Amino acid sequence: MAKRVQLVLNQDVMKLGKSGDLVEVAPGYARNYLLPKNIAVHATAGILKQVERRRELERQRQEELKQQAIGQKAILEKAASFSIAKQVGEGEAIFGTVTTQDVADAIQAATNQEVDRRGITIPDISKLGTYTAEIKLHSEVTAQVEIKVVPS
Repeated sequence: MAKRVQLVLNQDVMKLGKSGDLVEVAPGYARNYLLPKNIAVHATAGILKQVERRRELERQRQEELKQQAIGQKAILEKAASFSIAKQVGEGEAIFGTVTTQDVADAIQAATNQEVDRRGITIPDISKLGTYTAEIKLHSEVTAQVEIKVVPS
């Protein structure tokens, strides 16, 4: 039985690992696929040190992004609520619906903070009233804002 080879991945490989991971693979897989295509390199002390340094830099970058998201959350929650004007029909029903883009535009206009509309979760809004929207600013930071739908 042949021994396993330790490699450090340069790219993400499905069902094997992410970039920078130390993996053990069969020698043939390493020799015939991973090494010739520059997907992985042999694990040496120097390369392991580089990988550790990259991980630390990435961790610091993620922490910085989290701190920015916490600051943005404070600004959004300080603003309390945002108004969105919609045309109204019978029984306070609005024409169309309130979209995540409408919410992002209202936040941009009120606080000058840019929010990615894909991170906004809103309930189904079809009438005038006050609703709560959830905004995911970071994987660990979520803000709750109040959306007031008013007639235009």
